[in-house]
Amino acid sequence: MKGYGMFSINNAGWIEKDRPVCGSLDAIVEPMVVAPCSSDTHVLHGGNGEKTNLILGHEAVGKIAEVGNLVKDFKPGDVVVVPCCTPNWLSLNTQGEYTAHDEGLMASFKFLGSKDGTFAEYFHVNQADANLVLLPEKVAPEAAVMTVDMMSTGFHGVENADIGFGDTVVVIGIGPVGLMAVAGAKLKGAGRIIAVGTRPNCVAVAKEYGATDIISYKEGDIVKQVLEMTKDGADSAIIAGGNAESFRQAVDMTKPGGCISNVNFFDLSETLAMPAFSWGLGMADKTIRGGFCPGGALRISKMLQMIENKRVDTTKLITHTFNGFDKIEDAFKLMDEKPRDLIKPVVFI
Repeated sequence: MKGYGMFSINNAGWIEKDRPVCGSLDAIVEPMVVAPCSSDTHVLHGGNGEKTNLILGHEAVGKIAEVGNLVKDFKPGDVVVVPCCTPNWLSLNTQGEYTAHDEGLMASFKFLGSKDGTFAEYFHVNQADANLVLLPEKVAPEAAVMTVDMMSTGFHGVENADIGFGDTVVVIGIGPVGLMAVAGAKLKGAGRIIAVGTRPNCVAVAKEYGATDIISYKEGDIVKQVLEMTKDGADSAIIAGGNAESFRQAVDMTKPGGCISNVNFFDLSETLAMPAFSWGLGMADKTIRGGFCPGGALRISKMLQMIENKRVDTTKLITHTFNGFDKIEDAFKLMDEKPRDLIKPVVFI
């Protein structure tokens, strides 16, 4: 089979590989809809360390080609939604609150890490009964593919931000994950949502999802802008984009007793730091959390239920569509180049 991925850092292309082998608890899936992500491009450029001969991709809706003899809930031909995070549910770490770190830091994120991803003619899913979800009849596959990372990750940022009714929340970065954080903050009851971004189409969608205010770094220091708007700072700040400086800014713009939640994928080369005063010399009672997307079928089932019952429309994220397996390369390059009119591309196969 063939797949699109990386031969080495900054060296992408089509790779020939053997079809993956299906274990007793597992499934082999043929992709129907995939979506390139900035995490894919991040890995290509070395942001996650050295990777060689790795097929990329971790967002997919597909059709089951094969299941193991111990799989109970799925059969060949079923159309399934595939979480980006597929834990080993036999690991002790998944018995705690966080399921993204089954055998080590972010180890449940097996695509792009320990095995090939979804940009292939066939890809492997471990423990199918716990890591796959049937596509609901009332949910379009392109809407569903937005749940597996963008929605689940953005909502996790909201969960870790500990938002209460009427709170003021700042979302730094309104790419697809940040936009989902805006939508999630509204659903959680935020009274005021300040979104930080400059791209016109992202700004427009942020307002549709519930942003009450938009600020831009082009118009001055964003911390100063937030403090002027709120007097004493925001209740919560969600970092969904930016760089190491965004971390310090999020701490500075959050009031004492507030919460800073990060779902941004920083680079290995970056150092996260802040002046002692930002944290009130250690006495500001500010909570700092950074989390990775929860995994498994239950999580994505809940995301799909919110779409099915019209709580959120994830298709607002989709700005570019491609048709055909070979177009994965074009969609990936678009995600890498990030033109100003891009939010999220999808490929129908």
